[in-house]
Amino acid sequence: MIVPTHVKRAFKYRFHPTSAQAAELSRTFGCVRKVYNMALAARAEAWTLRQEHVGYNATSAMLTAWKKTQELAYLNEVSSVPLQQCLRHLQAAFTGFFAGRARYPRFKSRKKSRKSAEYTSSAFRFRDGKLTLAKMSDPLDIVWSRPLPQGAKPSTVTVSQDSAGRWFVSLLVEDPSVKPLAANDTAVGVDAGLDHLLTLSTGEKIANPRHERRDRARLAKAQRELSRKARGNGANRAKARRKVARIHSRICDRRRDHLHKITTRLVRENQTIVIEDLSVRNMLKNAKLARAISDAGWGEFRSLLEYKAQWYGREVIAVDRWFPSSKLCSVCGALAERMPLHVRTWTCHGCGAVHDRDVNAARTIKAAGLAVSACGAGIRPQRESSRTGRLATKQESPRREP
Repeated sequence: MIVPTHVKRAFKYRFHPTSAQAAELSRTFGCVRKVYNMALAARAEAWTLRQEHVGYNATSAMLTAWKKTQELAYLNEVSSVPLQQCLRHLQAAFTGFFAGRARYPRFKSRKKSRKSAEYTSSAFRFRDGKLTLAKMSDPLDIVWSRPLPQGAKPSTVTVSQDSAGRWFVSLLVEDPSVKPLAANDTAVGVDAGLDHLLTLSTGEKIANPRHERRDRARLAKAQRELSRKARGNGANRAKARRKVARIHSRICDRRRDHLHKITTRLVRENQTIVIEDLSVRNMLKNAKLARAISDAGWGEFRSLLEYKAQWYGREVIAVDRWFPSSKLCSVCGALAERMPLHVRTWTCHGCGAVHDRDVNAARTIKAAGLAVSACGAGIRPQRESSRTGRLATKQESPRREP
């Protein structure tokens, strides 16, 4: 595994802008969205009508021309760096699309899209722990909840506002404290579930906190209040919408904090971590399980695990999603013919071993991952069948949301 010598890490903080700073940032967000949508429309039109490929340089020239028009002269009122950065982000989105890693870029909505702007080093000043952005005279009032690495100098700064109205600033710096951990010979298999969030091949079961269910009554009440407000741009509806967003943000924050703690522990304790290659997007099409699967955060768990493993010199192996982990005996390798979802403990017909369904699945996942890793080959995840349309459904999930 290739371990990066210099790890760039984003440190995210809340800040409280003044009314003038909030107005300036809101204008910047709007201009960024406008430029992104116009550039996306220009690239799509050029390809549709003339089969012409338009890249970043061409859209950058378009931006210069747009600023000279009377209709778009307001683009000159904000810093030019976030506008240029959004064009680079659009170029990266098209690169990912043509490489087959992402969907076709979509237009940014004023109400639903994330409000953010990225500043490079030429558009901000960071001195003595104070950050001042372009077009602003005063530094941001940042809540320094944790210190930056000693002597760190941000290369980029991203300012954002979430749907709950909270302001955040993310500083990208090189973190010298992130170094490969001492190698060990410990490996673990991980089986994801809903009754228990994770089951390890060691027999340990990590409970599912069910963060969303804890606030479900409060969230439902806030959503009912929002539904009664008159549609439009009224202040009462905006207030009700922020109340719903604040509840969602608390749920999301608790879930992310829990997953960070779990993934950090797994990476520190194990050299090799074997997981299932679950297609969470397809699994969310199951109406009965969508809420529980979303609340579990399996996709975020894998994302956190993979980048932390890369940071610290660990290895993450993904086993094929159709691998019969629950039905395969981890002792003798015999395959059971049927394994209904309500069966949580079963006895192998080959060797007579009694298995806990989830623990056995974690152990077979570990064995399969280590076997393929020893051969020097990767485990390629299977895609959804185009002929049958079969969806990747986790066999261990219960039929109904608990």
